[in-house]
Amino acid sequence: MLSQNRRSFFRQTGLLLGGWSLTNWIDPMTQSRLNDLFHQYKEVAEEDIATDESFWREIREAYTVNPGLLNLNSGGVSPSAEIVQNALDRYNRMSNEGPSYYMWRVLDQGREPLREKLAALAGCSKEEIAINRNATEAINTIIFGLNLQKGDEVVLSKMDYPNMIHAWKQREKRDGIKLVWVDIPIPCNNADELVALFSNAFSNKTKIVHLTHVINWNGQVLPVRRIADIAKARNIEVLVDAAHSFGQLEYKISELNCDYLGTSLHKWMCGPLGSGMLFIRKEKISGIWPLLSADKPESDDIRKFENLGTRSFPTEQAIHVALDFHNRIGTNRKRARLLFLRNYWINRVQDFNGVNILSPSNPELSCALGGVIVEGKTPQQLESFLLDKHKIHTVAIEWESLKCVRITPNVFTLTSDLDRLVNGIKAFSEQK
Repeated sequence: MLSQNRRSFFRQTGLLLGGWSLTNWIDPMTQSRLNDLFHQYKEVAEEDIATDESFWREIREAYTVNPGLLNLNSGGVSPSAEIVQNALDRYNRMSNEGPSYYMWRVLDQGREPLREKLAALAGCSKEEIAINRNATEAINTIIFGLNLQKGDEVVLSKMDYPNMIHAWKQREKRDGIKLVWVDIPIPCNNADELVALFSNAFSNKTKIVHLTHVINWNGQVLPVRRIADIAKARNIEVLVDAAHSFGQLEYKISELNCDYLGTSLHKWMCGPLGSGMLFIRKEKISGIWPLLSADKPESDDIRKFENLGTRSFPTEQAIHVALDFHNRIGTNRKRARLLFLRNYWINRVQDFNGVNILSPSNPELSCALGGVIVEGKTPQQLESFLLDKHKIHTVAIEWESLKCVRITPNVFTLTSDLDRLVNGIKAFSEQK
């Protein structure tokens, strides 16, 4: 006979075909506390919640934060809430009881409900969403799937993510396309300047523009919609790297006026590691070749891009829980909180001796990611000092002309954590 726990587990798994609830993955006391929290703050303005440490302290409790290590590198990858970890663990254990049955006949049935849920958050049709493993896979699918010819021009920036740049350079070498580089000043507080830089790079041979919505090195936000409108007016396609904007900035994909978009769900959505999403405008799907083989490569079915063979079904289905938790917090609340945290530490260190901030101050062009450097010292020296002396995890950035230490708080970060950061930067700046 099946144990009571096992029967309960199978009943919960049946929810794959219906509604989802956080109650399936969280202990009753925690669930009650979160329910009370969200009810209490239901009518509170997002700008007021942004500064309310009591609210965010409760959110922090939903994560398995290491008390001995201050993690300020969510720009690399964000941790998942404990409820997402629980879901992933239980689905993984289930799969290993009989992989070919539970993965292909049970968990695989949850992909369509997941597609609908992602589309609802993204503001597009579910027939325009493919589920994959990360932004690199999503955007490489577009880069290598486009029908470009020798001499066709692609506009992009050297501040784009390396994996995307490498993919474009491979197409340049293989197919003879021309890459037209935009030199983005870092930081830039003038949206008009950014728009002009891209629009001036367009020519009659430009076929597509590659736009990194949030530059991962320092948090520079590009005015994607304004650039996209100019591009579309000239019959130029628009590809958006949304790895750091989806789940952090408040927007719908339709508002960006783009044709293609890729993102990682393990960044600001705090989904399970190795989860991502690809968007292709419906009328563009048939013109993109799948990165991996499909039986009908020229079809207009978005699912042709999910032909990955055996993959982590537990990871895919745990995305459901991450989406539920994200939606309860709300993207608008996250956006307001992250900007508050960014400004909190920057406003306290920018007047220290030799400290320079290499991220924009314009709130419309800023986000959680911030870059800092101390004159006369290398990024590696500051990163090592913060880790060795204060147990603060950051990352040293050296890319093109940009050199800084990237600081990236998240929803589980408290102002007291950032006080610790401020003290560390102050001590470093005062070293002889």
